[in-house]
Parts: sequence; structure tokens; C-alpha cells
Amino acid sequence: MRFESRFSKSGAPRARNLRLVGAVCALVASAALVTGCGEDSGKASAEATSKAAKSVPKEAPTESPTGSASLTQDQQERKALLATTKVTYDKAATTAVGKVSGGKLTDLDLDGVDDGDDDTDTDDDDASASPSASGSPSPSGSASTPQWVAEVAEKDGTVHHVRIDAVSGKVISSAPDSDQDADDKKETADWLSRVKQTPEQAAKTATDKKKGTVTSIGLDDNDNKALVWSVDVVTDDWNKTDFDIDAVKGNITREHVDRD
Repeated sequence: MRFESRFSKSGAPRARNLRLVGAVCALVASAALVTGCGEDSGKASAEATSKAAKSVPKEAPTESPTGSASLTQDQQERKALLATTKVTYDKAATTAVGKVSGGKLTDLDLDGVDDGDDDTDTDDDDASASPSASGSPSPSGSASTPQWVAEVAEKDGTVHHVRIDAVSGKVISSAPDSDQDADDKKETADWLSRVKQTPEQAAKTATDKKKGTVTSIGLDDNDNKALVWSVDVVTDDWNKTDFDIDAVKGNITREHVDRD
């Protein structure tokens, strides 16, 4: 029979106990290390997030519907033109009529409002560069300066083109229409004899219906051959409303909003 020593028998459990205690201690130390790292990592992450938040620029405010970015090209052009125009249509009309003895206004347009300068023909260009009807040179207008372009007719129907600086109010040019023939004069004279409403009354009727700035007014006949004052009004949203005002009765016969 083989006998083991007491030391050997008692030593085995003790060794196992020591190993168990060591493992527990290692586990506790590891947990403490992980906890410490987690805390440090959390603090570092919070600090990094805070710094990142401070470095991110604030979001730019969204432009309001009335901002230029939301306007169409036509609306932007109307806005820019009216911002530089200082002379109102009624003052321009008074100035234009004053250049023609016994004359009456038949047409007045703020050059550049939705017309692509279509109302500017060769005669007008020549007139703006030539001496005025009085024989003295007229002030030269700048291409960038807004202008009122008027037609003023004498009693016999002879039409004069008058250009007015829309900033200073000075007359740029004034000259008879060289393209007008006898039939044109007769028609114009006939229209003037039938009109009961003045252009100022027609403009008031239009702006009473819709508040805004008058940019055009002209005498014309509609599809029914009735005489009307065509009035354009630009409202504060930079849209343009076209009115037809009966030139005899004074009532509105047509209204159209141009939202381009």
C-alpha cells in the first residue's frame, strides 16, 4: 500500500483555493479596469460631442417668400425698376402733356416693365438723340436710367413722342411721330372726341380695385371696338395686373393678373 504524505494531501486543495482566489481577483481587477475605461471613454465622447457641436455653423435662415430667390425673373425686374423710379405716372403725364400745346395723353409706359423695350422704335431712338421740338438740345438720358415713354396727341390727332427721365423728371426728348399718316391722325382725333374718362380717372379706378403702382396706361379699342383705357398696376407682391377701363362709362371690363 502506498501512503501519501499529509503535506501532499493538504497541499492540493490549498493550491486550488489559491488559484480560485487569484481568478476572482483578476476578474475584479478586470471589471474595475473596464469600468474606469468606460467612464473615461464616456467623458471623452461627451467632450468631443460638445466641441463638435460648437464647431458646427448655425443653419442659415430660410429666405422668406418675399425674398428675391422666390421671385420670377419678371418680378425681380419689376422690383428693381420700381426701386430706382422716382417720378410717378401722374407727374410724368403732366410733364409730357405740358410739352405739347393743347395736347392730350393717349399712352404712357414705364420703359422696361415686361416689354423688352418693344415700345422703343427707331423714331424714338432718333428722337432721343436729336434736339427737342423746341430746337434746343434735350438732356441726354442714360441707358440705365428708367424712363417714361409718352404719346401726346394734338386735337387734329398728331401724336408726339415724349421721353422723360423717371428719376429726375426732366424731358429727354420730344418730337412728332414721323410714321403717322392721315388715317392714323383721323382715328386718334376720333378717339379723343369720344373719350369721357381721363387717364387719371381710369388709373384711380384700377388702383381702387387693386392697390399698387401704375406702370402703363394707354387708350385703345377692344375686340368689341369699344374704347378702353388699358392700365397696368404692379402690386406689392411684384405681380402685374392688367385692367381695361371703359373710356366712356368708367367701369372695369377686364382684369388679368400676370404672375410670371
